[in-house]
Amino acid sequence: MKTRILLTATALLVSSAPAFAHLDPAEHGSLMAGISHPLFGLDHILAMIAVGLWAAQIGGRRLFTVPAAFVGTMALGFGLAMADISLPFVEPAILASVVALGLLVAMAIRMPTSACAAVVGVFALFHGYAHGGELGAAGALPFGLGFVIATALLHVAGIGLGLGINRLTSGRALSRIVGGLTALAGVALIFN
Repeated sequence: MKTRILLTATALLVSSAPAFAHLDPAEHGSLMAGISHPLFGLDHILAMIAVGLWAAQIGGRRLFTVPAAFVGTMALGFGLAMADISLPFVEPAILASVVALGLLVAMAIRMPTSACAAVVGVFALFHGYAHGGELGAAGALPFGLGFVIATALLHVAGIGLGLGINRLTSGRALSRIVGGLTALAGVALIFN
């Protein structure tokens, strides 16, 4: 089981690529461009997986509420970009989200559901805005739907990873280690 989890995490990390690898909407369609968008950026993958991992770690209603808050607020951020409303510090906030979400997992922070939703919501606003800023020639609605689907699937992967880790005898420690590694990867991205 441990090997399977580590192989899955490794596959996710090595499958990410720089932003120039996004699909061309003219060639692949706006929906597929939207689906691929979060999957080709390590910062997005790490943040989305961390949200799911944190939700699995704290459990209860938060298992669904925290990822749903992220997805909903991310859609709002996308709308802000579509409305051409300026949002400052987008890239630094995205990088900070990787570090902060990793630390939340590493420290096993427990908060009320509304506080958890607010924390991920703040970061989600910037992620959604970034997706909107990179729309290019894609149609807004299918592109937006695509990255919402991909984000939700990354959250589900994080939840699955977290629940799998929790089943292991040393699951809590392993979960915290994965969170710490996520935070370290976020710091590395800042200086990259």
